[in-house]
Amino acid sequence: MFFMNYNLLKDIIDLAGDFEKSRKAVGKEADSVEGFKSWIAENFIPIQAKAEPDWEGKANGRSPEGVICTMIVSMNRYAKMYSRAIISDTDFSTQEDFIYLINLRVHGRMSKMELIKMNLQDKPTGMQIIARLLSRGWIRQDLSPTDRRSKNISITDYGIKILEKQMPKIRNASKIVSGNLTFSEKMELIRILSKLEDFHNPIFNRNIAPSKLLAALNIQ
Repeated sequence: MFFMNYNLLKDIIDLAGDFEKSRKAVGKEADSVEGFKSWIAENFIPIQAKAEPDWEGKANGRSPEGVICTMIVSMNRYAKMYSRAIISDTDFSTQEDFIYLINLRVHGRMSKMELIKMNLQDKPTGMQIIARLLSRGWIRQDLSPTDRRSKNISITDYGIKILEKQMPKIRNASKIVSGNLTFSEKMELIRILSKLEDFHNPIFNRNIAPSKLLAALNIQ
């Protein structure tokens, strides 16, 4: 009996989607299998052919996990540096101000806790940001039609105007963060980071106390 490998099929479909996006980016149609095969040959190196990278401290036993953790922390700091450039000479107090507005613009009305969880923040911090945005008239709150005990929030026309004014700077900062990566490298990085997101987000949503987190995950 033949059993289909659905994980493999999904990877192939995702790869075909990347091919279509790359062709559209240069104003061309993704219209042939031959073009698809040529694109794969040009953009992807077999895993076994890739040399293992070197890193500081490798010879002394520094683990790849330690390097990954350090690099992610460093990238977060670089991104914050560019975010500070975005909010300079604006009414934004922190980068979370415009990130909250972007999420409301893209995803529409939602509860306060939905917005806070979307931004991976604790409730007190998220509530402070929401209160600040409300005081400036950038968002509004209304009673939830499904639960009269809670309130939904949405971006106002004024909030959209403020956000749109800064979007060119936000887009430029995003481009800088991705640095000198090629298109195929960006697609590969998105797939890798998405895999990490799928791993960590459920853990975050469990709201485990920091003192019990590593034990709960059986991390030694």
